[in-house]
Amino acid sequence: METSAVRILITALAGFVVFACASSDAAGGLALNFYDNTCPAVYDTVQNIVGQYMSKAPSLAAPLLRMHFHDCFVRGCDGSVLLNSTNSSKAEKDAIPNVSLRGFQVVDAAKAAVERVCPGVVSCADILALVARDAVHMLGGPFWNVPTGRRDGVVSIQNEALTKLPPPFANFTQLTSIFASKGLDVKDLVVLSGAHTIGTSHCSSFSGRIYNFTGKGDTDPSLDKYYVAQLKIKCKPGDIKTIVEMDPGSFRTFDTHYYVNVKKNRGLFQSDAALLTSSEAKAYVNRELQGPSFFSDFATSMEKMGRIGVLTGTAGQIRGHCAFIN
Repeated sequence: METSAVRILITALAGFVVFACASSDAAGGLALNFYDNTCPAVYDTVQNIVGQYMSKAPSLAAPLLRMHFHDCFVRGCDGSVLLNSTNSSKAEKDAIPNVSLRGFQVVDAAKAAVERVCPGVVSCADILALVARDAVHMLGGPFWNVPTGRRDGVVSIQNEALTKLPPPFANFTQLTSIFASKGLDVKDLVVLSGAHTIGTSHCSSFSGRIYNFTGKGDTDPSLDKYYVAQLKIKCKPGDIKTIVEMDPGSFRTFDTHYYVNVKKNRGLFQSDAALLTSSEAKAYVNRELQGPSFFSDFATSMEKMGRIGVLTGTAGQIRGHCAFIN
């Protein structure tokens, strides 16, 4: 997918609409200039809202990026993670992996601002993708192109978040299987894991590694023993409230320090440590550790992730409020 400026040529032929352009998404319907005629102000509007929140709480970049990731891995990038539960159905955001998500107010504020400019045009799925990109970039992270044209899904099922999201205790085989099911490869796995360079995690997401790894009250032997000691000081058995830095010493900076920690066996999650159990993944860890390619590689993988299972054309809807279907 080229990152240069793109033109879309739409031709009607024998009842078919043919999309022919370098930046049209392979899934169909996404384009860098999708809103040029219908809502050209969307990009600046979203960016301004994100800037307002980031100036007060830059730590929002990590959860907003995570929210985009969690949206795309369940039902595709359709904004289903934004929907509230109803009396008859529990939604994704109430699943255990998502209860710690935060930053919904940023997406809602951006959506409200866009609706004032061009009502009923821009999807919540697109807004979430733009918000995540802008937040990371404002923190000093990479900028990536966000082709737009996604439509919003109308279904959100709690249990799907439990089965579709890669858990922090996943091994390499499980991780590659989940990523492959989304059209992502080993390089994408290693590069997107680099998002752990920012943000925090609750102790409950990794306590098994330090207190009961095999069910015998033991510690994961692959974890650096000095790091284990530090974690045990912060996280006591059964602690579900305390949070720790995912990239100690650098969790507010989007950089390659995450890979330094992984290489030293100080990756916080089993899924981080799993990257060293494959020669191919380990080679990518070493590549990203060197630094120059990380930002461009991350941008490429984020663009790729942003195309997972998108709804376009007349599929789905354009929600008026991101938490509710129309």
